[in-house]
Amino acid sequence: MKKLLMTPGPTNVPKEIRKKMAEDVIHHRMADYKKLFSEVSEDLKHLFKTKQEVLTLTCSGTGVMEAAVVNLFSKKEKVLVINTGHFGQRFVEIATIYDLNVIELKYEWGSTYDLKDIQNIILTNPDLKGIFMTHSETSTGVLNDIQNIGNLTKDTDILLVVDSVSGMVVNPLEFDDWSLDCVIAGSQKGFLLPPGLAFVALSEKAKKAMEKSTLPKFYFDLKKYIKFLKEKQQNPYTPAITLVVGLKCACNLLLEEGLDSIQAKHTKLREYLGAELIKLGFEYFVKDEKARGNTLVAVTHTGIQNMDKFREAVDKNGVSLAGGQGNHAGKLLRIGCLGRITETEIDRTIEEIKNNLI
Repeated sequence: MKKLLMTPGPTNVPKEIRKKMAEDVIHHRMADYKKLFSEVSEDLKHLFKTKQEVLTLTCSGTGVMEAAVVNLFSKKEKVLVINTGHFGQRFVEIATIYDLNVIELKYEWGSTYDLKDIQNIILTNPDLKGIFMTHSETSTGVLNDIQNIGNLTKDTDILLVVDSVSGMVVNPLEFDDWSLDCVIAGSQKGFLLPPGLAFVALSEKAKKAMEKSTLPKFYFDLKKYIKFLKEKQQNPYTPAITLVVGLKCACNLLLEEGLDSIQAKHTKLREYLGAELIKLGFEYFVKDEKARGNTLVAVTHTGIQNMDKFREAVDKNGVSLAGGQGNHAGKLLRIGCLGRITETEIDRTIEEIKNNLI
């Protein structure tokens, strides 16, 4: 039986993308790659909903989280991190390692932020240079409202940096219209690909900040990526060529279906999955319905003592689910709604879960 990844990344890769990636490898300094990379870079603009360049790096999402820090800021500059889970905490750790002056607003896992807290930090810290936040907090299932924060920062010098590694494609995001300054994403989530590529979009305000940044960088120097994209239609370093080939195929599929259609479909799938889990005695980890995103459904169950052992049992029958992280390890079940899933895959997942509850 086919392995079914019902995790919040990586996701099952559609057959047509796998077939395309199985073709002969092309060379990343030749004309055919330049044409491919130019086209896919334009496609990414449509997915990010921006007129700005979208850069493609060969790394994980954490790589571009670090790139955002080292390209936009300098030592001792004051930044705010809105921490609503494991990946908000990662921004705290990266910014601290690079000796930024970090203000942390930490919220209980399963909750989103309080806008009044952000407004107060901005009012009382006139030297604030940036705000880091997570769009879809993969560790909890919370979808943070990034548009509201964009409204606060758009007429200021404060940079809004958003981790949308698991948020993009299946949840709305509009880079230009929401006044975002830096948005990062990863290939293995809504982009239908295996892990290995990461993407970053930068506003004009962010590009100006890059000129002032004094933090050390080499591989993650985004000015090099902009220069090579504009002048040569290439990457500055050897890219994951096969994944870029797959990315073009993925972009074609996503743009053909349309983001509005994709997001509406995934909302219905996420709601259907949640309703079926509730019937089996599970409870939503994110209590606020408005804060639930389309990326995943996170649930608890009073009748399951060790969720990790439960997941292992389900996995034996070919359905992979994700568990809790940090202090919630062994307590949470996280089921992804990403990729090209349908009710058929959800029904199979629910059946395997039901069989192991008996």
